[in-house]
Amino acid sequence: MTKAAIVTPASKHASGGSPGATLTSTSIARCLVRHLKLGNGGFTELSMHGRWRIDERGYVAALRRYAIEISHLEWAAPMDHMTESRVLARTGATVRVHQNRTVANYLRLRDLAPELPIIPVLQGQSIADYNRCADLYERHDVDLAALPLVGVGSVCRRQHTAEVEQIMRSLSARGYRLHAFGAKVLGLGRYADAISSSDSASWSFRGRYVPGCSPSHRSESNCLRFALGWHTRLLTSLRAEEPGYRPDRGPTSARGKRPRASSQRTGRTRPGSQRPRQAGARAAARTQILRAS
Repeated sequence: MTKAAIVTPASKHASGGSPGATLTSTSIARCLVRHLKLGNGGFTELSMHGRWRIDERGYVAALRRYAIEISHLEWAAPMDHMTESRVLARTGATVRVHQNRTVANYLRLRDLAPELPIIPVLQGQSIADYNRCADLYERHDVDLAALPLVGVGSVCRRQHTAEVEQIMRSLSARGYRLHAFGAKVLGLGRYADAISSSDSASWSFRGRYVPGCSPSHRSESNCLRFALGWHTRLLTSLRAEEPGYRPDRGPTSARGKRPRASSQRTGRTRPGSQRPRQAGARAAARTQILRAS
């Protein structure tokens, strides 16, 4: 089943699956989804099979179907080629080859379906790689700064590092509105002010090990209330780092308990938290986190 993002008008987060998968519960999804943003399942495709098993026309056909049956499609990822070492080992290609394939695919999908809101995605490993990928788009007359959103891929497993922060800030300085694929709490604590949106399935992974809140839930991995509680705590965590932030009464969690600050839970400060933040309110406003309602 393809995972469709269920987000509120105030949120800019996404969750997704491969458009080649079978879509179910369409009528329910149509009622709930206000802004649909689709990932592509590309890491699974490439790391397991070493190639995309669906061609561009099939991919476009799936996106069109989702846009009609679910509606409210705000954007969709292209069939990009990730550049993690695991993926490169499976495909046998280099970072530059994957960058060329990513750009070529975006151009092809744009030609096949100009009416679909498919976003370009930047791939690489180093800061120089990502800027080289951006230059490649620009050489094909794709004005990334003029687009509503530009994805940044292959950062999920290192999203909390100083290198990824430098990558995000370098690309933001080029005037791009960025979506960070797979950015989680620690990453957002570093560079939330430099991006427009992000996505994470960490709440669902965590929920796998939490007993369900009702008899119909074996775990909380797909629980709406659990997801909303995660969202609230994440926003609170980001706002707590803003200069002068004073919560009245902290928001409660999905189980009715008021969350403690991360430093209270671990006894440590968040990496980089000593650093002065840029306009904290802007960080919360620009990085609006996943809500499943």
